[in-house]
Amino acid sequence: MPLPKMPSKPASLLSPEDYPKAERNKPVKPNITLVETPVVAKQEIVAAPPAQAKLAEPPRARIAGKTAPAAKPKAAPKSVETRAKSTTSRIADKLGVSKLFVLDTNVLMHDPTSLFRFEEHDVYLPMVTLEELDNHKKGMSEVARNARQISRSLDALVSDIAEDAIDEGIPLSKLGNKDAKGRLFFQTKLQNAALPDGLPEGKADNQILGVVRALDQQYPDRPVVLVSKDINMRLKARAIGLPAEDYFNDHVLEDTDLLYSGIQQLPDDFWTKHGKGMESWQENKHGSSFTYYRVTGPYVPSLLVNQFVFIEPKNGEPPFYGQVTQINGKTAVLQTLRDYGHSKNSVWGITARNREQNFALNLLMNPECDFVTLLGQAGTGKTLLALAAGLAQVLETKLYNEIIVTRVTVPVGEDIGFLPGTEEEKMGPWMGAFDDNLEVLNKSDGDAGEWGRAATQDLIRSRIKIKSLNFMRGRTFVNKFLIIDEAQNLTPKQMKTLVTRAGPGTKIICLGNIAQIDTPYLTEGSSGLTYVVDRFKGWSHSGHVTLARGERSRLADHASDVL
Repeated sequence: MPLPKMPSKPASLLSPEDYPKAERNKPVKPNITLVETPVVAKQEIVAAPPAQAKLAEPPRARIAGKTAPAAKPKAAPKSVETRAKSTTSRIADKLGVSKLFVLDTNVLMHDPTSLFRFEEHDVYLPMVTLEELDNHKKGMSEVARNARQISRSLDALVSDIAEDAIDEGIPLSKLGNKDAKGRLFFQTKLQNAALPDGLPEGKADNQILGVVRALDQQYPDRPVVLVSKDINMRLKARAIGLPAEDYFNDHVLEDTDLLYSGIQQLPDDFWTKHGKGMESWQENKHGSSFTYYRVTGPYVPSLLVNQFVFIEPKNGEPPFYGQVTQINGKTAVLQTLRDYGHSKNSVWGITARNREQNFALNLLMNPECDFVTLLGQAGTGKTLLALAAGLAQVLETKLYNEIIVTRVTVPVGEDIGFLPGTEEEKMGPWMGAFDDNLEVLNKSDGDAGEWGRAATQDLIRSRIKIKSLNFMRGRTFVNKFLIIDEAQNLTPKQMKTLVTRAGPGTKIICLGNIAQIDTPYLTEGSSGLTYVVDRFKGWSHSGHVTLARGERSRLADHASDVL
């Protein structure tokens, strides 16, 4: 029987009589019973200001007829969302109290379905929010489309509601959203609440803050929380004592450190635990010979299809690099990789310089893999690898008939006018990174001479088309090699629009660095690139690799470390 943890207070010590004798193979617990937590009135907790609200006292332990203060439990690590929540929200969550969320305009324009994503809680829309929605509904941008969509949803909600029944709230489940169990409230009368001196009353943000303060005073027994994507808006609310928090529902992951990397290092004793009854065979695929291993063991359920696995060499043993091709319960099939670090396997003159680049080229050159995502810092070779793989499969193996390159222009979705020329000429200033990489690929053939390189460059240019994201809606690409650069600046909805453009025989490559997001209201956890990496993991026709090591130059590597 393992030893109990050391108590934090002397009063928590157990006497020897409290430990029953342990029988063999039977776990025994100390004789401890907990007193039930006293029920605290909702009014008593919630009505207090957020800064002064306190949770109920922790229960005390009754030990052998004596009451002693319980040892303070060690707090579990909080998730990012829990830490970002206001004190009022955390208290309401513990008590199971329904909250009233006041929505800022930017939440609705960011996610037009946000009205129906607050579960059992109620939603309140100030009149200023409706005014701002009306101001943003014109145009063809993503924001304007979202404003029109939310306006249509609001119109459908109030269509058959009597005028005198709006004050009672409109069920959000009316349009078929069963998860939305709360009600929608509109501001139907003027809310008078004094704001601190110095805040101009005519500004829309300050009017919303006044509404939140008035609701907080009007419903002292109910938690009222402002939800906004605007950081400064939340800061002002917190400064004047009002609870405010970010909109969390669009966050794919609470912590981007948990984002799927596509690579897993196997333990050193992997073959010892999984080698019993192992089968191995060889197959020829796409002109190369691969070795397959069918292994069974406890580590297999933690793997995903198309995930790369490796064992680093120790004591002079050869390294093992493989890819998971099948998983069935505790049995998996591992396939060896083609070594693109060797010059005989170069792709358009490019060889892999590190382990992750070799993994990426195995995905890019695999015709069975239709969707590839590459993450990495600047200089890790994302664009160069994608272009080299595209040229090799378009001009050499003729697997695809064209390379289409597109890049997110910030701001996304705005008109790319004000530049002369055609669509490709207008996109030229955004495509400097591709021109740099094409120059490197053209110089890889040293025996061609100036005339040969010029002819190759013309041939390459004829097979590469540069397109704008603005005109992707409604298109279908057949047998294309589509590269989406700077994909971290796409929203999940825009990413869905692009990926669904793929027709038969098309391969899509998404490149990006989630640490360099330029689009307003997008974070590492809510980016469209994070969204597709998380949703596509484990699919047999997609793959992902996070490139970790920069290969641009020793100057660039040193600058990234010290600057």
